[in-house]
Amino acid sequence: MTSYFSSLISLLAFISYALYSDKVAAQNTLTIAQEPRAVYQRDEYLKALLQQALAAANYSAKLKTVIVHPHQQRALIALEDNGVDLYWSMTSPERETLAIAIKVPLFKGYIGKRALVTKQESLSRFATVSTAEQLKGFTAIQGHDWPDTKILAHNDLPVRPFANYQAMFNIVLTGRVDYFPRSFIEVTSELKEKNNEGLVIVPNLYISYPSAFYYFVAKHKPELAKSLEQGLAIMQKNGSFDQLFAQYFADDLKALPFDSANTVEIKLENPYFQH
Repeated sequence: MTSYFSSLISLLAFISYALYSDKVAAQNTLTIAQEPRAVYQRDEYLKALLQQALAAANYSAKLKTVIVHPHQQRALIALEDNGVDLYWSMTSPERETLAIAIKVPLFKGYIGKRALVTKQESLSRFATVSTAEQLKGFTAIQGHDWPDTKILAHNDLPVRPFANYQAMFNIVLTGRVDYFPRSFIEVTSELKEKNNEGLVIVPNLYISYPSAFYYFVAKHKPELAKSLEQGLAIMQKNGSFDQLFAQYFADDLKALPFDSANTVEIKLENPYFQH
């Protein structure tokens, strides 16, 4: 009997430990929203930065990526609806009501600097453009739910909203629109992935507007938001934030076709960005 009860106690202890371990594992697994598209260098950077920031704040967690709807607004809503814990996105006042915005510019302001992707045959048309007024003679394409679409429209720049991100590059190639503004930290890896010589960056001309790209944390994870903010602050202070950014983007930024002596920057207003 003693042996029986001893075995029973051991079994119950094992079951309790297993259930506890599963519960802890579930608590320490963070689900990250990922759009159904190619994974670019910027995505790898954001995940590496997230891991380092959490480690700096002593927040132990396993990261799990889940595929969500490609529309950014719906992805943010999914933070509450589908048990997703975290998403990264360009910010807007509306988006900051849907989740907890960690207000650390993850791309150091480069998300608001936009190279103009056009087709090779159209390059000459941009040669004399140097003002926003002149750019009004061209039509851009942007995501229908992107903050950028509203920004261009606010500045009276013709813009065609479109739902399919992957198709936007092809629409440029067919000439149905004139250009596709892409951020400095996105454009190089995107064009490499497309591998189409017909798509080029307009040299010595870009548009810019104040903006930021943030981590957004689900409202049911306030402790995660606090730890992430603390970890990023530590990384900014000790220099590891800048080091990681340079590791991923320094070469691409230097390779952009912009001569500092001749490049024209067309500055736009962004009334949707709260500093």
